[in-house]
Amino acid sequence: MLVAVLVALMLGLGLLGLCYGASWSSPGEVFAALSGADPSVVIQDWRLPRVLAALVFGAALGVAGAIFQNLTRNPMGSPDVIGLDAGAYSGALVALTVLSGTSAQLAVGSVAGGLVVAATIYLLSFDKGFSGLRLVVIGIAVNAMVTAVNSWIVLRAELEVAIAAVGWSAGSLNGVGWDDLGIPFTVIGVLLVVLATQAHAMHQASLGDAVASSTGVRLDRLRLLMVLVGVGCTATVTAVTGPIVFVALAAPQIGRRLAGAAGVPLLPAALTGAVLLQGADLIAQMLLAPVALPVGVVSTAIGGCYLIWLLTKEVRRA
Repeated sequence: MLVAVLVALMLGLGLLGLCYGASWSSPGEVFAALSGADPSVVIQDWRLPRVLAALVFGAALGVAGAIFQNLTRNPMGSPDVIGLDAGAYSGALVALTVLSGTSAQLAVGSVAGGLVVAATIYLLSFDKGFSGLRLVVIGIAVNAMVTAVNSWIVLRAELEVAIAAVGWSAGSLNGVGWDDLGIPFTVIGVLLVVLATQAHAMHQASLGDAVASSTGVRLDRLRLLMVLVGVGCTATVTAVTGPIVFVALAAPQIGRRLAGAAGVPLLPAALTGAVLLQGADLIAQMLLAPVALPVGVVSTAIGGCYLIWLLTKEVRRA
């Protein structure tokens, strides 16, 4: 029932996104354009890529958040909190400032930056065993340092590059077209297939190391694979849109509460992430229309409120 409701919300928000723009299109015009009966450049080439990007990228961020929250067994363990977003942004900044900043360079740089930060955090937090809480705390510290390095890179860059980098850092779906989505959608699809093959083992691991080991789960191999999938999802989204924060933090916990699950289930996290990013992007387009805000501005505002609530709840529980 939850999946059906979330899918219905996704379809409803997607239809609204296809209808909304500088000029309103009726649902009939949208269906005619999608079926090919009455082709429309605005709907097919401008709005549809943006709607699909919000759906797929939101799902990828939700899954990435669920992966790290399961690994750390902590609701604060999301890529944007522990520094993976900042690391991916660092790699993209290097591609922008040192190289020519092509789409391929941005993608490779983002993945490399995310992996370097993930490896650094993992090595620093590994002390006679794996500790989720230690990883989160060290990740927050690394996030602060990497953010400072990113600011230094922007300040040292040429004016045109710095302006582009700062604008891109807000996280935006503005101007996303079909040419930007082919490779990212393929990469995310492959990562999600890999994750689906390991979903049962990951949920076993979330019950505790002893339980997972007793059921035959190879924890070290599983954690490495899950980190690679989580970083891959985060970095792929960052390479196209810039860092979109708080979706990966909020979506898994909202999905878990809606599902009433003990752990952090992957499917509700993915669907909730898609709904959150679609909704945030629509708000970003409508808030100061006809000027479209970067979706990261809206997700940060919403996510900040969620983070305050989450921290308050955790403090009361402690």
